[in-house]
Amino acid sequence: MIPKTFVIGDIHGGLKALVQVIERATVSKNDPLIFLGDFVDGWSESPAVLDFLIALEKTHNCIFIKGNHDDLLLQWLTGKKVDFNEQLWFQHGGKATAMAYEKITPTEKEAHITFLQSLQNYHLDSQNRLFVHAGFTNVKGVEHEYFKPLFYWDRTLWETALAMDNQLSKEALTYPNRLKIYKEIYIGHTPVTKIDETIPVNKACVWNVDTGAAFQGKLTIMDVDTKEFWQSDALPDLYPNEKGRN
Repeated sequence: MIPKTFVIGDIHGGLKALVQVIERATVSKNDPLIFLGDFVDGWSESPAVLDFLIALEKTHNCIFIKGNHDDLLLQWLTGKKVDFNEQLWFQHGGKATAMAYEKITPTEKEAHITFLQSLQNYHLDSQNRLFVHAGFTNVKGVEHEYFKPLFYWDRTLWETALAMDNQLSKEALTYPNRLKIYKEIYIGHTPVTKIDETIPVNKACVWNVDTGAAFQGKLTIMDVDTKEFWQSDALPDLYPNEKGRN
Protein backbone atom coordinates (compact mmCIF):
# COMPACT_ATOMS: atom_id res chain seq x y z
CA MET A 1 0.00 0.00 0.00
CA ILE A 2 1.32 3.44 -0.96
CA PRO A 3 1.89 5.58 2.14
CA LYS A 4 -0.31 8.63 2.62
CA THR A 5 1.13 11.91 3.82
CA PHE A 6 -1.03 13.57 6.43
CA VAL A 7 -0.95 17.12 7.77
CA ILE A 8 -2.53 17.91 11.15
CA GLY A 9 -3.76 21.32 12.29
CA ASP A 10 -3.47 23.11 15.61
CA ILE A 11 -4.28 20.80 18.57
CA HIS A 12 -4.20 23.22 21.53
CA GLY A 13 -4.25 20.65 24.31
CA GLY A 14 -7.11 18.61 22.84
CA LEU A 15 -5.73 15.09 23.18
CA LYS A 16 -9.16 13.49 22.74
CA ALA A 17 -9.51 15.19 19.35
CA LEU A 18 -6.03 14.10 18.28
CA VAL A 19 -6.77 10.47 19.07
CA GLN A 20 -10.04 10.73 17.15
CA VAL A 21 -8.56 12.08 13.92
CA ILE A 22 -5.73 9.56 13.84
CA GLU A 23 -8.28 6.77 14.23
CA ARG A 24 -10.76 8.25 11.73
CA ALA A 25 -8.08 8.69 9.06
CA THR A 26 -6.91 5.10 9.66
CA VAL A 27 -3.31 6.26 9.89
CA SER A 28 -0.79 3.46 9.46
CA LYS A 29 2.79 3.30 10.71
CA ASN A 30 4.01 3.88 7.15
CA ASP A 31 2.15 7.16 6.71
CA PRO A 32 4.22 10.33 7.28
CA LEU A 33 2.56 12.72 9.74
CA ILE A 34 3.29 16.45 9.57
CA PHE A 35 2.10 18.41 12.60
CA LEU A 36 1.75 22.16 12.02
CA GLY A 37 2.35 23.18 15.63
CA ASP A 38 0.42 24.73 18.52
CA PHE A 39 0.20 21.45 20.37
CA VAL A 40 -0.57 23.26 23.62
CA ASP A 41 -2.63 26.01 25.28
CA GLY A 42 -6.39 25.92 25.37
CA TRP A 43 -7.81 22.64 26.62
CA SER A 44 -6.61 20.85 29.74
CA GLU A 45 -4.43 18.09 28.25
CA SER A 46 -1.41 19.95 26.88
CA PRO A 47 1.17 17.85 28.78
CA ALA A 48 -0.67 14.68 27.73
CA VAL A 49 -0.60 15.82 24.09
CA LEU A 50 3.18 16.19 24.29
CA ASP A 51 3.50 12.75 25.90
CA PHE A 52 1.36 11.29 23.11
CA LEU A 53 3.48 12.92 20.38
CA ILE A 54 6.75 11.84 21.98
CA ALA A 55 5.49 8.25 22.03
CA LEU A 56 4.05 8.51 18.52
CA GLU A 57 7.43 9.54 17.12
CA LYS A 58 8.84 6.18 18.21
CA THR A 59 6.39 4.22 16.04
CA HIS A 60 5.57 6.61 13.18
CA ASN A 61 7.33 8.91 10.73
CA CYS A 62 6.57 12.28 12.32
CA ILE A 63 7.57 15.85 11.53
CA PHE A 64 6.83 18.35 14.27
CA ILE A 65 6.73 22.06 13.43
CA LYS A 66 6.97 24.81 16.03
CA GLY A 67 3.92 26.94 16.77
CA ASN A 68 3.90 30.21 18.67
CA HIS A 69 2.17 28.58 21.65
CA ASP A 70 4.79 25.84 21.74
CA ASP A 71 7.48 28.52 21.89
CA LEU A 72 5.62 30.34 24.67
CA LEU A 73 5.40 27.15 26.71
CA LEU A 74 9.10 26.49 26.18
CA GLN A 75 9.92 29.96 27.47
CA TRP A 76 7.72 29.40 30.52
CA LEU A 77 9.12 25.95 31.30
CA THR A 78 12.72 27.12 31.01
CA GLY A 79 12.16 30.31 32.99
CA LYS A 80 13.06 32.65 30.14
CA LYS A 81 10.84 35.49 31.26
CA VAL A 82 12.52 38.34 29.37
CA ASP A 83 9.83 39.88 27.17
CA PHE A 84 7.49 37.10 28.32
CA ASN A 85 4.08 38.31 29.47
CA GLU A 86 2.70 35.52 31.61
CA GLN A 87 -0.61 37.29 32.17
CA LEU A 88 -1.17 37.68 28.44
CA TRP A 89 -0.18 34.04 27.85
CA PHE A 90 -2.72 32.98 30.48
CA GLN A 91 -5.42 34.92 28.63
CA HIS A 92 -4.68 33.04 25.40
CA GLY A 93 -4.79 29.48 26.67
CA GLY A 94 -1.71 29.33 28.85
CA LYS A 95 -3.59 29.21 32.15
CA ALA A 96 -5.00 25.75 31.44
CA THR A 97 -1.51 24.60 30.47
CA ALA A 98 0.10 26.01 33.62
CA MET A 99 -2.54 24.34 35.80
CA ALA A 100 -1.97 21.01 34.04
CA TYR A 101 1.76 21.23 34.73
CA GLU A 102 1.10 21.34 38.47
CA LYS A 103 0.64 17.55 38.23
CA ILE A 104 3.70 16.89 36.05
CA THR A 105 6.92 15.47 37.48
CA PRO A 106 10.29 17.16 36.90
CA THR A 107 11.38 14.23 34.74
CA GLU A 108 8.31 14.56 32.52
CA LYS A 109 8.84 18.31 32.31
CA GLU A 110 12.43 17.83 31.13
CA ALA A 111 11.24 15.43 28.44
CA HIS A 112 8.77 18.07 27.25
CA ILE A 113 11.46 20.74 27.17
CA THR A 114 13.66 18.48 25.04
CA PHE A 115 10.77 17.82 22.68
CA LEU A 116 9.86 21.50 22.35
CA GLN A 117 13.48 22.40 21.67
CA SER A 118 13.56 19.86 18.82
CA LEU A 119 10.66 21.37 16.86
CA GLN A 120 11.36 22.50 13.30
CA ASN A 121 10.65 25.99 12.01
CA TYR A 122 9.33 24.56 8.73
CA HIS A 123 9.43 21.51 6.48
CA LEU A 124 9.97 21.58 2.72
CA ASP A 125 9.33 18.28 0.96
CA SER A 126 10.62 16.83 -2.31
CA GLN A 127 7.59 18.13 -4.20
CA ASN A 128 8.30 21.75 -3.21
CA ARG A 129 5.47 21.78 -0.70
CA LEU A 130 6.09 23.96 2.34
CA PHE A 131 4.72 23.21 5.80
CA VAL A 132 4.99 26.04 8.32
CA HIS A 133 2.94 27.07 11.33
CA ALA A 134 2.23 30.68 10.41
CA GLY A 135 4.16 32.03 7.42
CA PHE A 136 7.22 33.94 6.28
CA THR A 137 7.93 37.35 4.78
CA ASN A 138 11.10 37.10 2.73
CA VAL A 139 10.32 37.31 -1.00
CA LYS A 140 13.03 34.70 -1.72
CA GLY A 141 11.53 32.08 0.58
CA VAL A 142 11.94 30.50 3.98
CA GLU A 143 15.66 29.79 3.63
CA HIS A 144 16.26 33.55 3.49
CA GLU A 145 13.99 34.58 6.37
CA TYR A 146 15.88 36.90 8.68
CA PHE A 147 13.57 37.01 11.70
CA LYS A 148 12.90 33.34 12.54
CA PRO A 149 9.93 33.88 14.92
CA LEU A 150 7.91 34.94 11.88
CA PHE A 151 7.66 31.24 11.02
CA TYR A 152 5.33 30.84 13.98
CA TRP A 153 3.90 34.38 14.40
CA ASP A 154 3.33 35.83 10.91
CA ARG A 155 -0.23 36.39 9.67
CA THR A 156 0.51 38.40 6.53
CA LEU A 157 1.04 35.32 4.34
CA TRP A 158 -2.50 34.10 5.03
CA GLU A 159 -3.96 37.60 4.80
CA THR A 160 -2.27 38.04 1.41
CA ALA A 161 -3.56 34.70 0.17
CA LEU A 162 -7.08 35.64 1.25
CA ALA A 163 -6.84 38.81 -0.80
CA MET A 164 -5.78 36.97 -3.95
CA ASP A 165 -7.96 35.21 -6.52
CA ASN A 166 -8.08 31.47 -5.90
CA GLN A 167 -7.35 30.41 -9.48
CA LEU A 168 -3.67 30.04 -10.32
CA SER A 169 -3.80 30.77 -14.05
CA LYS A 170 -2.54 33.74 -16.03
CA GLU A 171 -3.59 35.99 -13.15
CA ALA A 172 -0.94 34.26 -11.04
CA LEU A 173 1.67 36.41 -12.76
CA THR A 174 0.50 39.29 -10.59
CA TYR A 175 0.70 37.30 -7.35
CA PRO A 176 3.20 38.41 -4.69
CA ASN A 177 6.47 36.47 -4.91
CA ARG A 178 5.75 34.63 -1.66
CA LEU A 179 2.81 32.91 -3.34
CA LYS A 180 4.81 31.80 -6.38
CA ILE A 181 7.82 30.11 -4.76
CA TYR A 182 6.22 26.89 -3.55
CA LYS A 183 3.84 24.43 -5.15
CA GLU A 184 1.68 24.45 -2.01
CA ILE A 185 1.97 25.94 1.46
CA TYR A 186 0.28 24.37 4.49
CA ILE A 187 -0.30 26.51 7.57
CA GLY A 188 -2.22 26.69 10.82
CA HIS A 189 -2.07 29.60 13.29
CA THR A 190 -5.08 31.65 12.11
CA PRO A 191 -8.34 29.68 12.48
CA VAL A 192 -10.46 29.49 9.34
CA THR A 193 -13.42 30.11 11.65
CA LYS A 194 -12.44 33.77 11.43
CA ILE A 195 -13.82 33.68 7.88
CA ASP A 196 -16.84 31.58 8.93
CA GLU A 197 -15.41 28.28 7.67
CA THR A 198 -15.11 25.01 9.57
CA ILE A 199 -13.07 22.94 7.10
CA PRO A 200 -9.61 23.41 5.53
CA VAL A 201 -9.52 26.45 3.25
CA ASN A 202 -7.42 26.89 0.09
CA LYS A 203 -6.53 30.40 -1.08
CA ALA A 204 -3.91 30.89 -3.80
CA CYS A 205 -1.37 28.14 -3.06
CA VAL A 206 -2.01 28.22 0.69
CA TRP A 207 -3.97 25.57 2.57
CA ASN A 208 -5.06 26.61 6.07
CA VAL A 209 -5.68 23.53 8.22
CA ASP A 210 -6.42 25.31 11.52
CA THR A 211 -10.15 24.63 11.85
CA GLY A 212 -10.58 26.28 15.25
CA ALA A 213 -9.91 23.39 17.63
CA ALA A 214 -8.79 25.89 20.28
CA PHE A 215 -12.23 27.49 20.25
CA GLN A 216 -15.58 26.09 19.03
CA GLY A 217 -14.19 24.15 16.08
CA LYS A 218 -12.76 20.73 15.33
CA LEU A 219 -9.30 19.29 14.80
CA THR A 220 -8.49 18.36 11.20
CA ILE A 221 -6.15 15.84 9.57
CA MET A 222 -5.77 15.99 5.79
CA ASP A 223 -4.22 13.83 3.07
CA VAL A 224 -1.97 16.34 1.29
CA ASP A 225 -2.13 14.45 -2.01
CA THR A 226 -5.87 13.84 -2.33
CA LYS A 227 -7.07 16.68 -0.06
CA GLU A 228 -9.43 14.27 1.67
CA PHE A 229 -9.78 15.22 5.31
CA TRP A 230 -11.18 13.92 8.58
CA GLN A 231 -12.27 15.87 11.64
CA SER A 232 -12.76 15.27 15.32
CA ASP A 233 -15.89 16.11 17.22
CA ALA A 234 -16.16 19.77 18.18
CA LEU A 235 -13.75 20.38 21.04
CA PRO A 236 -16.36 21.88 23.41
CA ASP A 237 -18.26 18.60 23.09
CA LEU A 238 -15.15 16.63 23.99
CA TYR A 239 -14.37 18.92 26.94
CA PRO A 240 -17.86 20.05 28.10
CA ASN A 241 -16.65 21.37 31.45
CA GLU A 242 -13.91 23.56 30.03
CA LYS A 243 -13.73 26.83 28.11
CA GLY A 244 -10.68 26.23 25.90
CA ARG A 245 -9.70 29.59 24.42
CA ASN A 246 -13.31 30.75 24.21
